[in-house]
Amino acid sequence: MSTIFTLFMILIIIASILLVIIIMAQNPKGGGLSGTFGGTSSATFGVQRTNDFMEKATWTLGTTIVVLILLSIILTGKPSQTAPTMPAPVKSEAPVNGPANNAPATHAPATTK
Repeated sequence: MSTIFTLFMILIIIASILLVIIIMAQNPKGGGLSGTFGGTSSATFGVQRTNDFMEKATWTLGTTIVVLILLSIILTGKPSQTAPTMPAPVKSEAPVNGPANNAPATHAPATTK
């Protein structure tokens, strides 16, 4: 593997772990569809700023992961370019054991009594 691919994989894994942590830390109450369709708002002191940061961090990390994946595909090349090719099979010149087709047939002489 190339070092660029390894670097991208490490960065993708770190960004994915951070994305999971950010998503798990978000407050499930008062957001999403329930807040849009008449749910109670959680706009008390400091909560709105935290929700804005969490939302921006989620979008930023998600975008970062997608960009890193696309860059790793573009920069490391196509799989067909890096895949090893199979060697051609070696043909054997050894004769096949068995009766020869062009040899004369030999018959044992018939015995008379």
